[in-house]
Amino acid sequence: MYKKWMAGLGAGLIVAASVQAGPTLEAVKKKGFVQCGVSTGLPGFSAADDTGKFTGIDVDMCRAVAAAIFGDADKVKYTPLTAKERFTALQSGEIDMLPRNTTWTYTRDTSLGLNFTGVNYYDGQGFLVTRNLGVKSALEMDGASFCIQAGTTTELNLADYFRSNKMQYTPITFDTSDQTIKAFEAGRCDALTSDQSQLYALRIKLQDPSSAMVLPEVISKEPLGPVVRQGDDEWFNIVKWSLYAMINAEELGVTSANVDTMKGSTTDPNVRRLLGLEGVKGEWMGLPDNWGYSIIKMVGNYGEAFERNVGMGSPLGISRGLNALWSKGGIQYAPPVR
Repeated sequence: MYKKWMAGLGAGLIVAASVQAGPTLEAVKKKGFVQCGVSTGLPGFSAADDTGKFTGIDVDMCRAVAAAIFGDADKVKYTPLTAKERFTALQSGEIDMLPRNTTWTYTRDTSLGLNFTGVNYYDGQGFLVTRNLGVKSALEMDGASFCIQAGTTTELNLADYFRSNKMQYTPITFDTSDQTIKAFEAGRCDALTSDQSQLYALRIKLQDPSSAMVLPEVISKEPLGPVVRQGDDEWFNIVKWSLYAMINAEELGVTSANVDTMKGSTTDPNVRRLLGLEGVKGEWMGLPDNWGYSIIKMVGNYGEAFERNVGMGSPLGISRGLNALWSKGGIQYAPPVR
């Protein structure tokens, strides 16, 4: 009876997957690449070098999805988008996914026809000031002017913070993050406010990065993650589980360097399921069984992606903090592959 029930459950899962199959994967396979929306240039998250090669923790999300589908992480094309352009580009079908340092909020998740697939970076809004301003806290900035990128959650967060603390301020908005840091460096505002990760990324663009400092206040919750269109559950699952595969791989100790060895020798059922060796089927998402293996081999686990792009070994030098695994003092946590 138990075997019959399990067989029925498996069949039900496969039927459900086929019923929910959507058009995005088919279109991606037909054109032969994933079209990814990224920032106009934010070091550590998504930025192109002089040769046009994109790198960053958000770029690695695009590469992970391409690896899962094609077994080739380079089958990606990138569309740089401003904050004001990003949602329209996804809604219109110009891009397939948006892993562009975008905050998951109620409004965005319910009113735009979009779904957030997870969190690849837990962040919070902060303040960047010049050291010679002599300010040690945002609470000392009553009447100050702030450089802000338009079309972001930054504007509302700043308004809420100053209102709740009965202070006044002057916003100066710009379309791109590059414009905000150039204006800050030119002295057009007293401070620049954005997600703390972005502040660290923008600070290294200054002629003298040591001349500026990030204040200690974190005034908001900014869970950043990839976004897809609503109505295509198959594609939603692919993007979601590409991230979860990377987080699970770090927890299980599977890296791009040891994945081949573990594939050939491990008896750990958790690792074997992650690598497509037993139990779960890639066909439930329209993918080959080794989709998880391909992600880890070609992109690495979450910890690898974090460290090379934004971690202490990168120019940004950001500690893991909340982005450490749940088992190591952070809150990064993924459902199990089983």
